[in-house]
Amino acid sequence: MLSTLTLVYRHPPIRVSALAIFFFGFSGAATSPYMSLVGIRELGLSDVVYSALMFAAAIVNVSASVIAGILADRLGHFRSPMLFAGTFGVVGFGIVYLLPSQLVFIIAALVFIPIFNSVNSLIFANVRAVSAGMPVRELIAVNSAIRAVLSLSWVLVPGVVGAMLAGGPSMLPAYLLAALACLICLALFFFGMPKEPPPVAENRPHYSFFASIRQIGSRSVVSRLLAIALISSMLHVNGAVLPLVVTGKAGGTTADVGVIVGIVAFLEIIFILFWGWVEVRTSTVVAMSAGAVVYCAYLIFLGLADQPRDVYILTLVSGLGAAGIIAIPITYLQNLIADRAGLGSSLIAVNIFVSGGLSSLLFAVGTAVSDYAGTAILGAVAGLTGIVLLWLLDKPFATATDR
Repeated sequence: MLSTLTLVYRHPPIRVSALAIFFFGFSGAATSPYMSLVGIRELGLSDVVYSALMFAAAIVNVSASVIAGILADRLGHFRSPMLFAGTFGVVGFGIVYLLPSQLVFIIAALVFIPIFNSVNSLIFANVRAVSAGMPVRELIAVNSAIRAVLSLSWVLVPGVVGAMLAGGPSMLPAYLLAALACLICLALFFFGMPKEPPPVAENRPHYSFFASIRQIGSRSVVSRLLAIALISSMLHVNGAVLPLVVTGKAGGTTADVGVIVGIVAFLEIIFILFWGWVEVRTSTVVAMSAGAVVYCAYLIFLGLADQPRDVYILTLVSGLGAAGIIAIPITYLQNLIADRAGLGSSLIAVNIFVSGGLSSLLFAVGTAVSDYAGTAILGAVAGLTGIVLLWLLDKPFATATDR
C-alpha cells in the first residue's frame, strides 16, 4: 500500500489527478445525499418530475463523457476538456445556491452538473495517458490508488457536510461547498496540467465522431461491457435494498444504515489497494471474478439477514467484494479500446449508466415477484451471470496485460 501511494506522489501529473478526483468526489459527496431533499422538499418538485430529471441527467452524463473522450483523443490532451467541464461544475452548483428555484435546479441538474461529471472519465483518461510506458503492475496500482482517493472523499465528506448543516433551515449550502470544490478542481487543471499539449505524431489516426461511436458499439466491446454491467449492477441493487432490508426484515434503524454504509466505504479504500495487488499476480478476469463472487455471497446473505447484527458482520464481506467491483473494471474497460485513452475511459461512464439501468430492472422484477430480500438474491444471480459471460468471452487465466 505504501509503495502505491509513493508511486502516485512521485509523478506530478498523477498527483494532480489524485487531488482533482478527491475534490471531484467532494462535490458529489456533498450534494448527492441531499439532492432529493433540495429538489423535492425545499424547491417543491414532484416525485415524478424528480425521477424523470435524474434519468435524463444520467443520459446527458454518459453522452457528455463519450463526447469529451472523443474530443480529448482528437486534441491529444485533456487539459482543455477538463477546464471546460470544471467550469460547468462551478456554474451548476453555484447557481443552485445563489438562485434557488425549480427552473434553476432543473437546468443545473440536467445540463451543468452532468457535463461536469464527465470529469471523472477525463481524469482516469489523463492518468492512462500520462502513465503510458509504465509497467502493467504500476498502471494497475495507480488506477487502484486514484479510485481509492475517490472513495476517500465519499467516506469523509457526507458526514462532515451533514454535521455542518444539521439543524439548519436548508441544505442549499452543500451546493456552495460543491461549487468551491469544483473551483479547486479548475485551479488544479489550470495550474497543474501542462499548458502545451504534447506533439501529435504524424501517423496518428484521426477518428471521426461516428467511427468512435461504432467502436463503442462493436460486438467485442458491447458484449464485454454487458458482462461488466451485470457485475456492477449488484452495487446499485445493494444501494436500493440495503436500507430497506436493514430497517425492515432485519429490524434495524436508519442510524444503522448510516453506520453500515460508512464502515463499508472505509473498508473499500483498503481493499481497493488489495485487489490491485491481486490483479497483477493473477489476471484482470480472475481478480474481477473473485471480487464479484464475494459480492454475490454478500447479497445472498443480506437476503437471509434477520437482525442488524447479521448485516454488521457482513460489512467485511461487502467491503471486500465491492472494492473489487469498483476498482478492477476501470483498467479492464480502458483496455477495451486501449489505443484511445479518452474513448476507452468514457466506457467507465457508459458502464455506470448501463449497470444503473439493469439494476432498476432487477429491482422492479425482484419486488414484483418477491420481497426486498429476494431482490438482493436476484441481484446476486445477475452478478453470477456477468461472471459466466466474462469467462466465456475472455481467457480467465490470461495475464493482466491481455485485457
